[in-house]
Amino acid sequence: MIDGLLLGIGTAFTATNLLFVAGGCLIGMLIGMLPGLGPISAIALMIPISYNLPPATGMILLAGVYYGAIFGGSTSAILINAPGVAGTVATSFDGYPLAQSGKAGTALAVAAYASFLGGTLGVVFLMLLAPALADVALSFQSPEYTLMMILGLSLIVTLAERGQFFKAMSMTALGLALSTVGTDLASGIPRFTFGRMDLIDGISFVLLAMATFALAEAFLMLSRGSDPGAATAEINQQALRLTRSDVAHIAPTISRHSLLGFLVGVLPGAGATLASFMAYASEKFLNTSAKPKFGQGNLRGLAAPESANNAACTGSFVPLLTLGIPGSGTTAILLGALIAYGIQPGPRLYIDEPTVFWSVVVSMYIGNIILLFLNLPMIPFLAKILNIPKSILAPLIIFFSLTGVYLISFNLFDLYLMLGFAVVAVWLRTHEFPMAPLLLAFILGGLLEDNLRRTLLLADGDISYIVDRPLGWLFIILILATLALPMVRRVLYRQTS
Repeated sequence: MIDGLLLGIGTAFTATNLLFVAGGCLIGMLIGMLPGLGPISAIALMIPISYNLPPATGMILLAGVYYGAIFGGSTSAILINAPGVAGTVATSFDGYPLAQSGKAGTALAVAAYASFLGGTLGVVFLMLLAPALADVALSFQSPEYTLMMILGLSLIVTLAERGQFFKAMSMTALGLALSTVGTDLASGIPRFTFGRMDLIDGISFVLLAMATFALAEAFLMLSRGSDPGAATAEINQQALRLTRSDVAHIAPTISRHSLLGFLVGVLPGAGATLASFMAYASEKFLNTSAKPKFGQGNLRGLAAPESANNAACTGSFVPLLTLGIPGSGTTAILLGALIAYGIQPGPRLYIDEPTVFWSVVVSMYIGNIILLFLNLPMIPFLAKILNIPKSILAPLIIFFSLTGVYLISFNLFDLYLMLGFAVVAVWLRTHEFPMAPLLLAFILGGLLEDNLRRTLLLADGDISYIVDRPLGWLFIILILATLALPMVRRVLYRQTS
């Protein structure tokens, strides 16, 4: 490993490669800030350029764009409640309330530090644990994925505020229902498309997230009588300097959810979005009595998903580089770029192409430092976005949201569908229905259905097939503990009150 690391340092620290990793990070961060575009769009724009570069340099550029987009996607989520990428939806749950309460600088600074530490710890885990975790990823089959999806759904219990369990479950059911729209992959039969070819591929997560958060927020902003900039006119220019109490408050959160995010990212098909939701839900699960409450501007609620999604971004390189298995749409594009270079990812990548592997790993260290120093000086200027009058800001949010979704599909029907979802979301939000369970259930619904179908085929009606597997019992215990702990806490609370 030491020899490989030295080889990577020698390759990544050349003037050309440093220039390309810096350029990739900057381009990715700027595209990630634009609502709806995300890392796939950013990498797709860079692929024609990368083909004319040596393999190591080209992969350094594309990797820089990838984690740059994840790093920068939190900005629009915090400032205007319009997640730049799908992995930053959970960031808006507490980031946007912080910005609305006049702490936009603090929120952006915490997001930057959490992203940096999450990404850096993810690189350390990648360097030390990649071969071993590749074997773990291979041991995960349909039964384990099914139980993991059920665990994710059980965490929705923690997303429900006291007295709103029914509303959270209703939104969960709606999310699961929406996830079934489209073509059934097993039978090839369209479901709930109402004869529309536009729905044959299902509903886009980006479309649903932008409708329920960005567009709905813009409509609510226009309906309010007060100017959103009034509460945030005075931006604290010293917000980049977190107090010792703030650091002590979020440090454990960043540490545990960097590990969680990395492990989720290692699993093919999971990705940064699921990692960020699971991190947010588990942090809320661990801190039920936190002040302020989660969803009202809690720093831990911001640090958890930010550290997790950046660590998951790094973790997704484990199955890509060591197994040749893309864990998401973004890493599938990176796999295509590697194959175009004539490089076959897999267990022999360490031996056949050590320069490419280790230069990408080392460039992630460099990229995280570059992104931190690019982001921090921009925070005082970015925070001033909240001073824009609502009559200008709301139309801008609507424009960027609609444009971002249209550039993905180039389909006008998606815009009409998005507006319809936004109108419904406005009604739901005014009646205090939570949006987080809807999105989490939508993400997990398709994965749960596919893996459950495969599990039932493998089990051939024998349920013991699931529980006899070593990891099966672990997941079952976690699911039962997740469901039981809120009830136990409620009983203890009644006894002590």
